[in-house]
Amino acid sequence: GVEFTGGRIMEFATQRPVDAEVARQVVSDAGFPTAVVQRSQDAISVRTGQISADDVARIEKALDTKFGDVTKQRDELIGPSLGEELRRNAIIALSVALAAQLTYLAFRFRWTFGTAAVLALFLDCMVVIGLFAWLGKPIDGVFLAAMLTIVGYSVNDKVVLFDRVREEWPLRRKDVFNGVVNSAILQTVPRTVNTGLGALFILAALAVFGGDSLQDFAIALLVGITVGTLSSSFLAAPIAIELEKINKQPPPVPHRPKRTTRT
Repeated sequence: GVEFTGGRIMEFATQRPVDAEVARQVVSDAGFPTAVVQRSQDAISVRTGQISADDVARIEKALDTKFGDVTKQRDELIGPSLGEELRRNAIIALSVALAAQLTYLAFRFRWTFGTAAVLALFLDCMVVIGLFAWLGKPIDGVFLAAMLTIVGYSVNDKVVLFDRVREEWPLRRKDVFNGVVNSAILQTVPRTVNTGLGALFILAALAVFGGDSLQDFAIALLVGITVGTLSSSFLAAPIAIELEKINKQPPPVPHRPKRTTRT
């Protein structure tokens, strides 16, 4: 995105709603085929690389010729140094979030559970990144916000599952670990599905009615939450089972409440 690479962001107001594909073709014909063109309710947003004021005027003239009475509302130039700083801050923010999650998992669970959760979380992030790369969508601040949200949601979903495993395992020490994990999955599925559906309904509404500015954010979260929910049961749990086969640490001991004496 322009925020991280440097470039120019322009916004042109229109008297009537216009089709984003038509506007994109107009800008491309004006000599900017790589420009990112998006449409909101009554404006057209154009993002390009480093271009001059004359190039901005040429884009405005092309849009005005096609749609009539186009007014420039925004024109921001982001230099390479500022883009590099924003990109560095974005990487730091994502790294801090991941490090905090890893630290939390390390103290909260056995190393097998924490490792399984981290590997599944990595897959969740890679699926969303791969989808955006495949669709050719920009990696910008909105995408970063979606990724941070996915990291938090996905880890929370896996914490709920492994917390139930940790509760069940001491009470069923004679049972095979596979059965304990399967039982924990079945117990947490209703909660996971209900929570996930509640979020998906809201995000679907944003994707349909939120306009182009929120569409990428909603798509990223829709895919991330869906994959994160599925990976808890179909990836994190099987990985934990396999890791426990090589783990020499004994199962947790049942918690025994302290006895109180009456006087």
